[in-house]
Amino acid sequence: QRHSFKLISHRGLVKQILVLGLDGAGKTSVLHSLATNHVKRSAAPTEGINAVCINTEEAKMEFLEIGGSESLRSYWKMYLPRVLVLIYVVDSADRERFPLAKQLLHQLIQNDSTLPVVILANKQDLKGAYCITDIHDALALSEMGDERKMFLIGTHVAEDGSEISSSMKDAKELIAQLVSETQ
Repeated sequence: QRHSFKLISHRGLVKQILVLGLDGAGKTSVLHSLATNHVKRSAAPTEGINAVCINTEEAKMEFLEIGGSESLRSYWKMYLPRVLVLIYVVDSADRERFPLAKQLLHQLIQNDSTLPVVILANKQDLKGAYCITDIHDALALSEMGDERKMFLIGTHVAEDGSEISSSMKDAKELIAQLVSETQ
């Protein structure tokens, strides 16, 4: 099954952000929270691409989430040259898959030393979740180069319908700021 998706830029007004991560990391739930400022957990995996527009005072941003299943990972690199920021979501409690998450992240960014990366260490509220320093080490973020703007933020998606956490608000502000700085 082939997935194709055309990216359209409206005279440079739309800033595109890529949202990647392994299946089950919580990309769709995070994206919904960023878009609406309210929580809606998504249990269904993304089969293909999910596009969400978010408008802030600083920018009109289009978030492209590509599913994290093995069959879709080959499409990830195709979209990288077109985006201003990469958001990489990891499941803080999925310790067994950290080596794979690390390998895929490093493969993604190896050819672009300046692409800003925001890593959302999601599911921080779960028992057994790695703390931020452990995630930093598990993903070998110190090996990602000094030229790159890189941020690691611990997040979680709370109860359905509630307002998003302060860490999610911080992540949204940071992403908007990065997008406005990166032209």
